[in-house]
Amino acid sequence: MKLAFVGLGRMGSAMARNLLRAGHEVTVCNRTREKSEALSGDGARIAESPAEASRGCEAVLTMLADDSAVEEVVFGRDGVASTLAGTHFSCSTISTAMARRLAAEHASRSQGFASACVFGRPDAAEAKKLIVVAAGRPELVEHFRPVFDAVGRQTFVAGAEPWQANAVKLCGNFMIAAMLEAFAEALATLRKAGVDPHLFLDTVSALFASPVYANYGRIMADEQFTPAGFALTLGLKDVRLVLETAQECAAPMPLASLVRDHLLSAVANGQADLDWSSLARVAARNAGL
Repeated sequence: MKLAFVGLGRMGSAMARNLLRAGHEVTVCNRTREKSEALSGDGARIAESPAEASRGCEAVLTMLADDSAVEEVVFGRDGVASTLAGTHFSCSTISTAMARRLAAEHASRSQGFASACVFGRPDAAEAKKLIVVAAGRPELVEHFRPVFDAVGRQTFVAGAEPWQANAVKLCGNFMIAAMLEAFAEALATLRKAGVDPHLFLDTVSALFASPVYANYGRIMADEQFTPAGFALTLGLKDVRLVLETAQECAAPMPLASLVRDHLLSAVANGQADLDWSSLARVAARNAGL
């Protein structure tokens, strides 16, 4: 397929590279040209703007930090929407409100739109082990399934409304954040009890047999919070967005509110650019460590 990819951070670059490896024709665009040039050796064509990247493509995928970045790339000057004749797949973790706006705006231009959110850290993206959660018109999602297969190991379809995939993504990230909070509190208690945190990690890994527990648990036990695979500020953004979705649905999420406050505490203490697993430091401070 003839595709465009806009947003070449660690996640986006890995996803675009896997699309090229799968044989797709990919045009890439990024705010800093150096990241686009890094993919030219893999066969990517470089565009100077999102509008240029999207022109003539069957689909454009965007992988951006937040609502405002999506707003600028899609609707700004030389944005995706100005030239797109195909479908926009938003892979970004954005608000459900923004996903609904994208669906409405693209529809008004007779353009396709669907969400294709992904779960996984950059190393999973490199290894093509992401989990894709898509939502949109069924025929649209099925037509582009080879695109999802090129970047992930499994695809789930959340529904016919694009924002439903964003709700799944936000709730999934909340579950990970809640796990980080639980690990943080447990490790702080065990350190005060004189128990080796790595022994606890081995015990939990045997108990739950979860790679998510094992990977994040190791980072927290080793206190290796740099380089950030997922920055704490992005985690705070996602928990804020899941609380907004919960308010839309009139569904209380008291644990999410607690995690948000602890993430805010982490930011106030200079942890904004650390991995969000550095939530462990908040529990440690609270325990007097």
